[in-house]
Amino acid sequence: MRFPLLRPNWLGIHLTALLAVLCCISFGYWQYQSAQQPDRATITNPVEDLNQADAIEDLLAPGDYMPQSLANEAVRATGAFDTNAQLLAPALSPEGQEGYYVITPLVTSGDTAVIVNRGWLPAEAADAPPPAAEGEVTVEGWLLPPQNEVEKGYTAMSVPDGQVARIAPALLVNEWPYRLYEGYVTLAGQTPAPTAGAAEGLREIPPPQPPEEISWNFRNLSYAAQWWVFAVAALAFWASLVRRELADRRAADGSEDGHGSAGPQPSAAGAVTD
Repeated sequence: MRFPLLRPNWLGIHLTALLAVLCCISFGYWQYQSAQQPDRATITNPVEDLNQADAIEDLLAPGDYMPQSLANEAVRATGAFDTNAQLLAPALSPEGQEGYYVITPLVTSGDTAVIVNRGWLPAEAADAPPPAAEGEVTVEGWLLPPQNEVEKGYTAMSVPDGQVARIAPALLVNEWPYRLYEGYVTLAGQTPAPTAGAAEGLREIPPPQPPEEISWNFRNLSYAAQWWVFAVAALAFWASLVRRELADRRAADGSEDGHGSAGPQPSAAGAVTD
């Protein structure tokens, strides 16, 4: 055959090699993209203006997964604080001082509540945290994802009564009898305004600012490199098969040409035979 690499079996080899290379390149690119994407604890969205706050129920349903795209969204919620369910979550101030976040469920309906981080309290004031306002209020703030254990460094068993290891619905459902929205609201303001006693000692916590630089996940980056190495290996294997096939074909053609050009051979008696 004049074009041996176009035989049906070789067309199958070409197609398999092409698919293998494309798949490896695609998986490598996917891992490369993942290496640039921060984990859920890293907030990459800019802080939304409170004037653009949406009702939390318009963005999320109780119990639904909170996508990272909603982090730092300005939200509002209306309900009544369950003042008897207030808890403290260990936290550092922006300056690194030990203290607590004061978290209280804002009951928006009979069995549904929003986790509200009312502010930061220094450790020495933890014995008498200011109570939440009574009656119906409307709160505004920024929606943040649940804190994770790695971020906080506490476990559910390492905190005393009246505290929770971190602000996470997975823990708080064991403390409060409510269906909770995932994530929590960092309080920026409420209507009517809290009394002096309710706000005394609490420090407002600003929402996190997105990082200015890309942080690389080197594990995903190594996976990307591995997939690209596989792509090169698949291409090299295909090339070796092609080279061997062409070499075998040239050898076979040369052998046939040699036999075809051979002249008459002398017999043992010296006679020339055809």
